[in-house]
Amino acid sequence: MVVSGPITPGQVSFLLGFIPTFVAWLYSELLEYKKSASPSKVHSDNNLVELGNDTGKEDDRAVLLEGGLTKSASSKFYTSSVKVNLIRFLSMEDSFLLDNRLTLRAMSEFGVILLYFYICDRTDLLADTTKNYNRDLFIFLYILLIIVSAIASLKKHHDKSAFSGKSILYLNRHQTEEWKGWMQVLFLMYHYFAATEIYNAIRIFIAAYVWMTGFGNFSYYYIRKDFSLGRFAQMMWRLNFFVAFCCIVLNNDYMLYYICPMHTLFTLMVYGALGIFHKYNEIKPVMAVKIFSCFLVVIAIWEIPGFFDILWSPLTFLLEYTDPAKPDLPLLHEWHFRSGLDRYIWIIGMIYAYFHPNVEKWFEKLEESETKRRRTVKTSIVAVSLLVGYLWYEWIYKMDKVTYNKYHPYTSWIPITVYICLRNFTQEFRSFSMTLFAWLGKITLETYISQFHIWLRSNMPNGQPKWLLSLIPEYPMLNFMLTTAIYILISHRLFELTNSLKSVFIPIRDNKQLLHNFVAGVAVSVCLYSISFILLQIPH
Repeated sequence: MVVSGPITPGQVSFLLGFIPTFVAWLYSELLEYKKSASPSKVHSDNNLVELGNDTGKEDDRAVLLEGGLTKSASSKFYTSSVKVNLIRFLSMEDSFLLDNRLTLRAMSEFGVILLYFYICDRTDLLADTTKNYNRDLFIFLYILLIIVSAIASLKKHHDKSAFSGKSILYLNRHQTEEWKGWMQVLFLMYHYFAATEIYNAIRIFIAAYVWMTGFGNFSYYYIRKDFSLGRFAQMMWRLNFFVAFCCIVLNNDYMLYYICPMHTLFTLMVYGALGIFHKYNEIKPVMAVKIFSCFLVVIAIWEIPGFFDILWSPLTFLLEYTDPAKPDLPLLHEWHFRSGLDRYIWIIGMIYAYFHPNVEKWFEKLEESETKRRRTVKTSIVAVSLLVGYLWYEWIYKMDKVTYNKYHPYTSWIPITVYICLRNFTQEFRSFSMTLFAWLGKITLETYISQFHIWLRSNMPNGQPKWLLSLIPEYPMLNFMLTTAIYILISHRLFELTNSLKSVFIPIRDNKQLLHNFVAGVAVSVCLYSISFILLQIPH
């Protein structure tokens, strides 16, 4: 087996942490088997204990909706100090392993998946093949997926609005998840088939994701008013936990997965905008000043020459990226290019979220108006949207990609707004969604990161995925079917594991425990890295 690239301290650190965790999980399963086989059950598995009060059950249901373990799964983890838990783990204490069996299983499964990533992308155990674009096949596959999704998963929703209490469903959650899903499919097919002719469309899709970052986070903070440290930490975990381990195991720079730092940055900016003086968010002039300040911050960072480098140069170690195919570019070039393309659209998302209740009320009145007026207004919406979309397509979208990128930051809101208008112009239309695309929309982060290593291949650290993973050589469509099935299943499982471990290690209502877990995580990481560094210095 040939390994691409030298072994790094980070990779050794991962193995030093993974191996004892995997062994502890296997032993805990053996203990569970013996306990189940014996007539008397001495231990109780806290991961399966039901909470005895209604509040706990409600919390469990809320966590399960996010795909995580129940609150009871991690309750035992918090009852002892972190130091005590580490000692009990290293000493392989039976009761501790039984109590945390499901957590150990989740950690082990996560580690095994990362090892599979490494095998697929960094060794010669599996073959690769070149990309091949065929427009007819590309369109056929996508339309086929839409037809199957419409036949098998079209569903009508009757959710009530959080503002009016009525089933208006303007820009509802099902719709935005579906939106993310169908865009993600095209985004992934663009990479798999090297469909460079839709480059400008992909730029719009990424802008739409960033728009949703502004829209979704603003809606949450504005309505829930939850600026707690626990909630913030869980959000950062969701965005960066998986990608951090990919960087360690695959020896890649953070910026290779540029979607993650982009969404992290714009999430932080939304959090800061609403979190500062959040008690005054209900006052309209204050909110206007906040949004205007966001525009000023963006202008200062990206429009004033030299300011970007001054601001981000201290974080070069985190945001640098060197493409092996373009080694002469500045270290922060990729970060400047990627973040700059969508520097304004997250603010547009915030603005749309702020006026969301007003638009819902307007739709409510429109649906209750007389038939003639309702049809006239809706026809006008469609006509204007189509006209604006056509003009944008003719004058902006058709530009070559270099020229288009110059206009993109200032015009990406146009097709997004056109889509929103056309998708929501009737009550009936906006109440339906294709749940297959919505399901895919929930795992966009995992599918984005995983594609680099178990669907495509780069074969080197920081390399762009220019090849396809080949499990069935000489049969491209069968290979596409098999690798795609494995890739989607693993991505969905990673989504569940990330949320499960989040509920264990990131308590949402206990800042003291959160701090202890953070300090312990840093300490363990430093120890493992130090040991790994020393081991690699020993002469062979």
